[in-house]
Amino acid sequence: MRAIYFDGTKASFETDRAIPEAGIDESLIKVDLAALCNTDREVMRGYSPGFAGVMGHEFVGTVMRSSDTELEGKRVVGEINLSCFSDDCLYCATGRDHHCESRTTLGIVDKDGCFADYITLPTRLVHTIPDDMVDEVALFTEPLAAAIRIIEQTPLVVDLPVALVGDGRLAYMIAQVVALTHASLTVYGKDRDKLEMFAPFARTILVDQIDWDGEHDTYEVVIDATGNPESLASSIALTRSEGFLIMKSTYADKAQIDMSEVVVRELTIRGSRCGPFAPALDLLERGLITLPPVEIFLPQDFEKAFASQAFKVALDF
Repeated sequence: MRAIYFDGTKASFETDRAIPEAGIDESLIKVDLAALCNTDREVMRGYSPGFAGVMGHEFVGTVMRSSDTELEGKRVVGEINLSCFSDDCLYCATGRDHHCESRTTLGIVDKDGCFADYITLPTRLVHTIPDDMVDEVALFTEPLAAAIRIIEQTPLVVDLPVALVGDGRLAYMIAQVVALTHASLTVYGKDRDKLEMFAPFARTILVDQIDWDGEHDTYEVVIDATGNPESLASSIALTRSEGFLIMKSTYADKAQIDMSEVVVRELTIRGSRCGPFAPALDLLERGLITLPPVEIFLPQDFEKAFASQAFKVALDF
């Protein structure tokens, strides 16, 4: 089969990889569309040391064979964290299976991903797509679920001052999820054109217009979704004392912060990763999320896809 394989240093397009075999309680899925994420770019920069394998973790596909035969022939999306689900596992036994210490992660940690003609996943992680939902909409399930995870962890209330730092693809999903809570949202970004897309959901501010040494607005909750370690200091500066800073960024580089400021101002820094698929599919089915167009490439043109600046990029398998 065809696949985009990362050898630990560089990615390459291959045509002779073996089709994976589904094990017990697994499904074999033919990939139809596979979306690029900034995390995929960070993997190539060393975000997941030691990873070598097929890249990619956002996809829409069709089930070919499954431990649940009713799924066969269905269009699906899939969660990306493969946990042990053992009663002997502290995290799996306490409902925190997405932090299982022996988990693998699709296209990121010890599990071949979806930049390929076929993938396998535990059947429990597979979610069917409504018949009237097109692939280009279903493709947003994984990043939208990650956005929903924020309000699972930190419930937001009406008129709560919230800042979102970042104007990229994930930030666009986050802004809309936060807007549904009726919090008072402000989005900070570097690109004027991108910020215009956020205007229906939030107040927008260009970061280069802020006097960081002078007076500026602060917020009870700040969400960093820039994917850039250099933004962390700005995100801390926007967070009110005793406020919450939610880190949604993943990157290969290390970030440096003044921990004394965190202690003295009693800030809470919270990491936020993957989220629930069912409510994400529900929001998409109800048409409550505005989606940008998807720019689609053939898999052999993956280098052009990775270089694209389009808001959402996908490979057509």
